[in-house]
Amino acid sequence: MLDNLNKYKIVLASNSPRRKELLTGLGLKYSVKTLPDIEETFPDNLSAEEIPIHIAKGKADAYMHLIKTDQLIITADTIVWLEGKVLGKPQDEDEAKEMLRSLSGKTHQVITGVCLTTKTFQKSFASVSEVTFAKLSDEDVDYYVSNYRPLDKAGAYGVQEWIGFVGVENISGSYFNVMGLPIQRLYCELKTL
Repeated sequence: MLDNLNKYKIVLASNSPRRKELLTGLGLKYSVKTLPDIEETFPDNLSAEEIPIHIAKGKADAYMHLIKTDQLIITADTIVWLEGKVLGKPQDEDEAKEMLRSLSGKTHQVITGVCLTTKTFQKSFASVSEVTFAKLSDEDVDYYVSNYRPLDKAGAYGVQEWIGFVGVENISGSYFNVMGLPIQRLYCELKTL
């Protein structure tokens, strides 16, 4: 279906098993390449949608000196946006529990920025999904954090895990975006390259 990509060797610049799973679902041949210690900071004046795009572009820029002329690099970053604040990856279990308690009974946005980069061009976009959590008990939060250790996930949760099964009441937008990669939007963008 994506014959226009035959001229590229696609590289997913991510360690995320969820992003790998989703990209594999498109039937694309790709390799994974990651660099250590890529900065994931952003200026304070960015809007919610600009933040993950800024970080995804920063990740792509870190690869610029490595990109070959026939490569297409895919980078992405996901944030959870609640009441005007970013919930990134928690530093420890206590912060993870605090994040989940703040999400409990509320609606938040999950925003993923994606950057497509070759030697000669760069295109980026963001996808937004709204997620409503049921009221979570302390027991729910403690069980999830203890058993799933969501320290590598924005907002301290994976929608495809136990907490998603018992806590997510509603999603408006792409479910796969909440997992970490808006795969339908990515497919549409890749078709136009």
